[in-house]
Amino acid sequence: MHVAAPILYLYGSIPKYDWWLGNIVDSAVRFCVPIFLMLTGALILPRTYELGEFLKKRFSRILIPFLFWSLVYIMYNLFSWNNDINLSSYEIIKYTINAFKNGAFFHLWYIYLIIGIYLFIPIISKWIINSTKNEITYYVIVWFLVILINLPLLIKYKPALELSYFSGYLGYPVLGYLLTIKFTELKNKAYPILLFTTGFVVTIIGTYYLTKAKGEFHDGFYSYLSPNVMIASIGVFLFFKHSTFNNKNFTNVSRSIGKYSLGIYLAHAIVLDILSKIGISWSFINPIIGIPLTTILCLFISWLTIYSINKIPYGKLISG
Repeated sequence: MHVAAPILYLYGSIPKYDWWLGNIVDSAVRFCVPIFLMLTGALILPRTYELGEFLKKRFSRILIPFLFWSLVYIMYNLFSWNNDINLSSYEIIKYTINAFKNGAFFHLWYIYLIIGIYLFIPIISKWIINSTKNEITYYVIVWFLVILINLPLLIKYKPALELSYFSGYLGYPVLGYLLTIKFTELKNKAYPILLFTTGFVVTIIGTYYLTKAKGEFHDGFYSYLSPNVMIASIGVFLFFKHSTFNNKNFTNVSRSIGKYSLGIYLAHAIVLDILSKIGISWSFINPIIGIPLTTILCLFISWLTIYSINKIPYGKLISG
C-alpha cells in the first residue's frame, strides 16, 4: 500500500493506466489496518489480564520499540534536512518534542492507535469474557451503524445521541473476536470471497468517481472506518481463518515474517524512503512490475534489518 500510495496523488499528471493501477493495488490492500486490529482482538481479548502483568509483558513490548524507532526517524529526518536547513538547538529540541507527540514519520500513527487500544484491553477483555455472543454482536452492530451514519451522505440525518462509545477503531478488535467465536466452521469460502470482492470493487469505483468529480485524489472510500473497507476486511479475515497452507517453504517464510512483523512495520518506511532516494520505487520501471518488485525488496530489507537487530544483545527489546 505504501509503495502504491504516491501514485494516487498524481491524478491528472500521469497516464490514466498508471493511476488506475495504483488505485487497484491500494484498494486491494486497504484491509491491512483492520486486519491488524481484528487479529489483536482474536488473539488477546479471550484472556483476562492482571493490570501490572499486561502493562509489563504486552504494553512494554510495543512502547519500547516505538520509542526507539521514533528516535531513529527523528535522527533520520534531521540528518536529511541538514544540507538544506540549518536548525538551531532550540529548533531541534522543539521538533523532537513535536515528533514524539504527533509521530516522527507517516506510518507511526498506527502505533499511537494501538497503544491507545492496548491501554483499554485489560478492561474490555473482562467485558468480552463475561458477555454472551448476542451482547458482543449487539455492540458490533451498533458500532457499524454509527460508522454508517457518520458517512458524509448520511451525517446530516444523525440524531443528537451520544454515540462516541460505539465509534472509532475499538470496534475492530471486538469484531475480530466475534468472528472467531461465531464462525468456528466455514464450509463455503465463496462468502468471504464475495465480501472481499464487494468491498474491493466499491473502494475502486467510489475512489475513481470522487476523484474525478473533485479533480484531484479523494480518499473518502479509503478510510479504514468506511463500510466498504470493513466488508472487505471481514472477507479477508474469514478466508484466511479457515484456510490451511501445507507448503513447508511458504509456512516457514510466513512464520518468520509474522515473528518480526511489528519490527518490519516500524522499519519499512525508512527503507522505502531510502529506496526511493536511490531511484527504486513504483516508477523506476512499469508500475505493474515496479510496485511488486519494490514491495518485495522493501519487505526483505526490513526483515533482514529486524532479524539482524534481534541477534545482538538486548536487540529484541528495541527491534519490535
